[in-house]
Parts: sequence; C-alpha cells; structure tokens
Amino acid sequence: MDKEGWWLVVGFGGQALFMARFVLQWLTSERERRSVIPVSFWYLSILGALVLLAYAVHRHDPVFVVGQALGVGIYLRNLQLIRGEREASRNVTSS
Repeated sequence: MDKEGWWLVVGFGGQALFMARFVLQWLTSERERRSVIPVSFWYLSILGALVLLAYAVHRHDPVFVVGQALGVGIYLRNLQLIRGEREASRNVTSS
C-alpha cells in the first residue's frame, strides 16, 4: 500500500472511532433505559478527533482542521467539567 493508501486508512480509522462514540452512547442509553452520555464517549471523541485532525492536516483542509481542533477543546472541557463535578460530589459526601 502506498503512502496515500495509509492516510486513507488513518482517515477511515478516525471516522470509525468517532462513530463508535455514538454506538457506545446508544448502547449505554439502552442499557440504562434513559439517555446517558458515558465518560468514555468523551475519550472516544478526543481520540477520533485527533486522528481526524491528523488526516485533515495531511490533506491541507483548513475547514476540517479548524472543526476538529475546536472539537478537541470542547471534549477536553467536558471532561474537565465532569472531573470537577465528581470532586464536588466527593467533598459533599465526605463532609
């Protein structure tokens, strides 16, 4: 496989990771019988976005680069908010 073929594998792999987050969210929600966004959704989002960002940089696609880079920031912020919420919850229960 040539270099461009490997980049296509990277691009499709990133897209598969990104899609997997929705499958994970759907299966978790079905199991819980309510809409749930598991923390692993955000980790898959970050991983998929980083792989797609690498692909977008390789393709020299500024629209795709900006979109994926912004997404990574948003996903990291969501993890930061979840961590803060968990710490606050621990502090309340330990008081």
